[in-house]
Amino acid sequence: MGKIALAIHGGCGVMAKLGLSEAEWEAARVDLGHALKAGWAVLSTGGSALDAVQASVVVLEDSPHFNAGYGAALNAAGEHELDASIMDGATLEAGAVTLVRRIRNPVKVARRVMKKGEVVLMGGHAADEFAKVEGLDVVEPDYFTTEKRVKALAAMKAHAAAGTAAAASESEKHGTVGAVALDSAGHLAAATSTGGYNNKPVGRIGDTPIVGAGTYARDGLCAVSGTGKGEFFIRYAVGHEVASRIGYLGETVEQAASTVIMEDLKPHAIGAGLVAVGADGTIATPYNTDGMFRGWVTPDGEFFVATHDVVFRIE
Repeated sequence: MGKIALAIHGGCGVMAKLGLSEAEWEAARVDLGHALKAGWAVLSTGGSALDAVQASVVVLEDSPHFNAGYGAALNAAGEHELDASIMDGATLEAGAVTLVRRIRNPVKVARRVMKKGEVVLMGGHAADEFAKVEGLDVVEPDYFTTEKRVKALAAMKAHAAAGTAAAASESEKHGTVGAVALDSAGHLAAATSTGGYNNKPVGRIGDTPIVGAGTYARDGLCAVSGTGKGEFFIRYAVGHEVASRIGYLGETVEQAASTVIMEDLKPHAIGAGLVAVGADGTIATPYNTDGMFRGWVTPDGEFFVATHDVVFRIE
């Protein structure tokens, strides 16, 4: 069996270490570990990178600690509009959904859109209905709402009223989840899911469902899932840019990912991060905020998760 690799993120918009109790930080790390184990269980038994990234992202969508699925951000109208995408590095096939309100696990529907092969991106009510027809779980919109996101929306509205939105913490603004994987057949895949950012305009679409921006995978190069201010990820085609630097400049995945996050996006002073895995299994997790929910598995099966600068080994 060839080398396998997996990395995940739960968003770079994490708050200051004192913003949560240690028990709350531990709960988030536990769910990161569960997501890693779900994806690794697929890879370690010879499963595909596509199945692995979907498995990891589903766990994160079901966790209230991250801004995707259950616990997603609320827009300016106090409603949820969810986005997700998935991409197969072997074929460059991709599927995505945007502005969905009733799909419990948006990444599953993105995968189904890809499998159908008729379109890459579906949006709004049509995507919700597609999920229902396909027999996937649909829920009432209030399923996604948590007290944490209600408070975050109120905080962002207060910042907007006071003209201090730029000073809001990254955790008040946004968050995303994602996974990247290399399977034993040498194939790469990436998946990303998000609720967008708190108090976003109704109908706003970020980078998560845009293939080449928030999500990208191409065999022989890398798989990328991003998190941060999506408008800039779209403008810089971040996922594709990382792959291009590897393909055209011969950079390592660490060099390419760090250059895009730490240099290309620096003039805009935005929070940004990503996880990437190269064709050789090398993993990169650059971020320019105080922290980023993240995790990865070494080739020998050791699991690690982190929120800020301290890395925790988990069993």
